[in-house]
Amino acid sequence: MVGAIVAGVVVVFLVIMFARTIRIVPQARAGIVERFGRYHRTLYPGLNMVTPIVDRVLQPLVDMRERVVNFPPAPAITRDNLVVHIDTVIYFQVTDPKAATYEVADYIKAVEQLTVTTLRNVVGGMDLEHVLTSRDQINTELRRELDEATGKWGIRVGRVELKAIEPPASIQDSMEKQMRADRDKRAAILSAEGNKQSAILNAEGERQAAVLKARGESEAAVLRAEAEAKAQAARARGQAEAITTVFRAIHEGNPDQRLLAYQYMQMLPQIAQGDANKVWIVPSEIGKALEGIGGLVSSIGGQSAVTPPAASVPSVPPVPRPAAVPRPAPEPAAPPAFSGAGPQFDPPVGRHAGLEGWLTGGGGPVDDGAVGDREGGPVPRAGHAGTSPFDDDPSLV
Repeated sequence: MVGAIVAGVVVVFLVIMFARTIRIVPQARAGIVERFGRYHRTLYPGLNMVTPIVDRVLQPLVDMRERVVNFPPAPAITRDNLVVHIDTVIYFQVTDPKAATYEVADYIKAVEQLTVTTLRNVVGGMDLEHVLTSRDQINTELRRELDEATGKWGIRVGRVELKAIEPPASIQDSMEKQMRADRDKRAAILSAEGNKQSAILNAEGERQAAVLKARGESEAAVLRAEAEAKAQAARARGQAEAITTVFRAIHEGNPDQRLLAYQYMQMLPQIAQGDANKVWIVPSEIGKALEGIGGLVSSIGGQSAVTPPAASVPSVPPVPRPAAVPRPAPEPAAPPAFSGAGPQFDPPVGRHAGLEGWLTGGGGPVDDGAVGDREGGPVPRAGHAGTSPFDDDPSLV
């Protein structure tokens, strides 16, 4: 019975010793083996054998992965004597487990303190504006200083980042005002530039509109002038054709002087038409016309004893007699040449007794309507038979 108990104890002891001999190290871990209190060797990931009772593996195992440590904000004074609080983030990795275990008691605390002191040295040589705008430069200098200092600890600093830089509250307020003023300035500049561009575009649009309007008016004026020229040319051609037709008809009819004189006398009442006409001028050729008319009426009166029914004949309005002007005695006029009786002209459509008497030298009144303020009355010096009734009026000769 005693032998069985002893055998069992031996078996248990052997199992325990075997378990303490075999050590399995996980990936990215490392173990430090001490033999009789001194460093013996380093256990790497995998299956490792140690000597029980003699060798001891330190706990915890050393983490070989890159670690990220966020340190609390640390105060630093800039070159312009402003206190800023800088929050940093350190990326580091243990490269030598033995140095990280035996060269420094707590490498994380050591890296934190080293980062604070190095950061104060770097920031102390810069002013606030440079600190806020030179994060890359600060990161590079911190990394270089920390890597040199932690190399003997078996630690490699891979990266240093400034997480936040907090200046004093008063400085933040001033910076906000400055930033606000700068943004207001840029907004005013942009607004002024926008107004300028808008004014330029509006002026350009108005100029182009004015140019197009002027060009359109010019083209319209040219077209109107061309149309007016064509219309005037067409009217001139029509008038020319009408004159040519009338001229041709007159020459084909072969009128004589007495017919033309009669037509001339028929146009005199139209000259005197109008309520505002007070005085109208008789052309100097009226003497010859009246001579022809007198001869025509005398020849017709001698040819026909029976007077046809009277018709309205346009009468000649009385002509105001101007003041007598002394002049030389007129030369005796030649008696009018009367053509003999014959069928050269047809009897006139209407007869006017006063007109015939005046034309034949009777001196009777001629009244064919009001002419101005004077009506009727004998024609001055109309008693000279065989001469022009207007020979004694120097203003009408």
